Amino acid sequence: MTRPAVLLIAATDSSGGAGLTRDVRVLTDFGVDALCAVTAVTAQSDQRVAAVHHVPPEVVQSQIAAALETRRLGAVKIGMLGDRATLEAVTDSLAHIAAVPIVVDPVLVSSSGGILLDTPGRTALLEKLLPRATLVTPNVPEVAALLGEPVAADEAGLIAQGQRLRTFGCQAILLKGGHASGEAAVDWLIAPSGSVHRITSERVSGSSRGTGCALASGIAAGLASGLSLLEACRRAKSYVLDAMLTPES
Repeated sequence: MTRPAVLLIAATDSSGGAGLTRDVRVLTDFGVDALCAVTAVTAQSDQRVAAVHHVPPEVVQSQIAAALETRRLGAVKIGMLGDRATLEAVTDSLAHIAAVPIVVDPVLVSSSGGILLDTPGRTALLEKLLPRATLVTPNVPEVAALLGEPVAADEAGLIAQGQRLRTFGCQAILLKGGHASGEAAVDWLIAPSGSVHRITSERVSGSSRGTGCALASGIAAGLASGLSLLEACRRAKSYVLDAMLTPES
């Protein structure tokens, strides 16, 4: 049988900790094939973003078109886009694949604080890409930044922000609670029905680059493999937790 495939639309990361390198690794672990469209080439480490080279939007479109010609997709995962022109090119390229789930990880800044999506790009994210998304996976600071609001002070406020973000047209929101406080690490899935599901795991001390990439890619892998949205989110969260608890050799 043909293995499921996910189209990854994201940037490279020279450190290997995030971006397409991390995405492909996750899909491989889940037995899912990866097709790639590179949006930017970044030079970064755990401490800083040294340089970013944006791939011309028409080249991004050509990559996506070639991937769509190659084989049937089970899902699309979108990471770093960089600017409005690239975001619009991606959105236009995916306009005719309405039946394919699209998971959007709204990459706004790097873990070290470098800007990875400019202000016009953030506006276009809300206006153009979110209405095409099956699932959007912001963390606590990202959902606040996208809405232009302060970071929510409690769970009720965070869920309310997620509900407001969903009014921009995406089917579902996964609010990542890694930046929140508490003994447990809680993510909140606001489903297409509007119902809220708490997905809980133990909280791991410290931070790990690329966890957002890994989570979104893991969810896309699950959707491509036929899992429900809730099942895909739960499995991906468990995978990320296991990766954080297992030292790399």
